[in-house]
Amino acid sequence: MSILQEDASPGVETDVDHAGFDPLAAMALAAGAALLSACGGGGGGSSDTVAATPTPSAAPVTSADASRLLSQAGFGASDDLLSQVRTQGTSAWLDAQMALPTSQGHYDWMVANGYNVVANLYSSGGIDNSLWHKLISSPDVLRQRMVLAYSEIFVVSLIGLPIAWPQFTVAAYVDLLEANAFGTYRQLLQAVALSVGMGSYLNMRGNQKGNPATGRQPDENFAREVMQLMSIGLYLLNPDGSLQLDGQGQPIPTYDQTTITTLASVFTGWDASGANNLDPAFVRTPMVNTASRHDSTAKSLLGINIAAGTDAATAMGQVLDALASHQNTAPFISRQLIQRLVCSNPSPAYIQRVATVFANNGAGVRGDLKAVIKAILLDTEARATPDPAHTTSGKLREPVIRFVQWARTFNATTATGKWGIGDLSDPASKLGMSPLRSPSVFNFFRPGYVPPDSQLGTLNLTSPELQITNESTVVGYINFMQNAVTKGVADVVPGYSAELLLAVDANALVQRYALLLACNGLSADTVATITTAVSSISTSTSAGQLARVQAAILLVMVCPEYLVQK
Repeated sequence: MSILQEDASPGVETDVDHAGFDPLAAMALAAGAALLSACGGGGGGSSDTVAATPTPSAAPVTSADASRLLSQAGFGASDDLLSQVRTQGTSAWLDAQMALPTSQGHYDWMVANGYNVVANLYSSGGIDNSLWHKLISSPDVLRQRMVLAYSEIFVVSLIGLPIAWPQFTVAAYVDLLEANAFGTYRQLLQAVALSVGMGSYLNMRGNQKGNPATGRQPDENFAREVMQLMSIGLYLLNPDGSLQLDGQGQPIPTYDQTTITTLASVFTGWDASGANNLDPAFVRTPMVNTASRHDSTAKSLLGINIAAGTDAATAMGQVLDALASHQNTAPFISRQLIQRLVCSNPSPAYIQRVATVFANNGAGVRGDLKAVIKAILLDTEARATPDPAHTTSGKLREPVIRFVQWARTFNATTATGKWGIGDLSDPASKLGMSPLRSPSVFNFFRPGYVPPDSQLGTLNLTSPELQITNESTVVGYINFMQNAVTKGVADVVPGYSAELLLAVDANALVQRYALLLACNGLSADTVATITTAVSSISTSTSAGQLARVQAAILLVMVCPEYLVQK
């Protein structure tokens, strides 16, 4: 497991003008992103009444409504996706997305592209390529969005895997998230717990029972984090996600050190099956247990008793059942999923409505992720038309999602088939984050992060993505996107042929990107400002027409009204 790292603040550089306009003007529009006064969700007060998640309306879906859904349930709109949602309706489109088969997995793609050679034994070679390949081009956009969300809750990071075949370990782990994206939470939790990826990252792989003679104790990493981050959290919660308090007004812990120690002893004896330095295939197989290394003594924890002599698989099943059925898990996981898809600071009523579906999908099934995802995306707080006067709605779009949105919206392709975008973690010149490269088990940003010394802090509103937003990352994002929009990234280039047809009409061009990228969420003043800037670029040459298209895209993608998804 890697340790939590401080935000880096390296020097800031700006690129020269490649698109016929001043990048400093774009920078000025985006500078406000680092100091957003509010980007949380429905506010902080508790609600006395929690209405059921509404049945989807049969009313026609507008283009703006469809674009908002696509920003929440995928990576933004395209002409084809807008047509799908408007034709099928929101609920039916979600069902259709969940019914799509998975495409070729990351592991198989990397094998097909020749990365499984001994020279790559301790390499990251191929994994970034595969991750970008599927995020940008796979047709199952909802599944890909959910995989990204799960990877930020059930964190495994390439940075914390100093083992053989780390890139294939991550590939197999992401394949596992894909396979369980629309199953049950309980199934997902067990798949994660027994994966070689999680076992290696949080040290359950090779974990052995204690030995009083040598002083050896079971490793506590996974035991601690599976409770703190992946299931029940630190403190007892009400069904709406608010803290339960004791008689002195203090939060009530969900577990203590004894629970961690006992749970660590449950998670003993597990290791990879048939590890092989010549072939990474073993990372695809769930870990297996060696009985002699497992602590089979009697245990009591999480409200259950495990009898002496209980085998490791049964004991693990009992504690995972206890975590999945714990009163905290429904609101704790529901809140995080709402944050990843819809808004940073969801209202208690919203959390409770989703948690109610998590607890029971209507057919007696707990943790049905299909039902939970639909409850999140079809809820009134997700589907209501944003009110410009309501400054505590929405969320800051995380940088990876902005980049993937650009690539998908403008049909980015690769002539080489390699998707050589690479690691985008550098905050000064790239995105400040890259998939499956979190600096710690706590993700790139914590779900409970409240920016200090800010209006958000004064209001106690969470905004996770602002934890990686500062002067360096704001300018780094602008520089990176300017190069991406104008040149592409490595072998990945956009397709602007359809956009060039509108180049002579600056207003139509900007209105198009206001819809596709910002869900028609730009103010009239912002549209006018961008249109004026774009109009200043001559279209008398093909180069000028391309510059207009590129300028319009970039200026929309760096303005604060785009950066805040509502």
